[in-house]
Amino acid sequence: QVQLVESGGGLVQAGGSLSLSCAASGSTFVNYAMGWFRQAPGKERVFAAGISASGRITSYADSVKGRFTISRDSAKNTLYLQMNSLKPEDTAIYYCAARRTTSLTMSPNYDYWGQGTQVTVSS
Repeated sequence: QVQLVESGGGLVQAGGSLSLSCAASGSTFVNYAMGWFRQAPGKERVFAAGISASGRITSYADSVKGRFTISRDSAKNTLYLQMNSLKPEDTAIYYCAARRTTSLTMSPNYDYWGQGTQVTVSS
């Protein structure tokens, strides 16, 4: 069992930056691929970024590529998402997810989910 707790969301102006964190507990963090998903009002939850268990492989949705960076610190059992050049369309609830395998996926096929953190980008 893995517990995931996101933090770092908030309100930011367009063009600004935010850094999200996801603290993991309850199991061996290094064995899990991790991902960030987001859900805008009235829309389905979609993939934003993912990272393999080793941290060597990352993947991004086209909409965030070049602006967002996913990383992980196994010593701290923490997943990060650095978001730069934010746009109003990035407004969403951001969810951290863990997958009981070493390889990441862009599908929502993850085993554990956090409660989410709200990110709002004003124009």
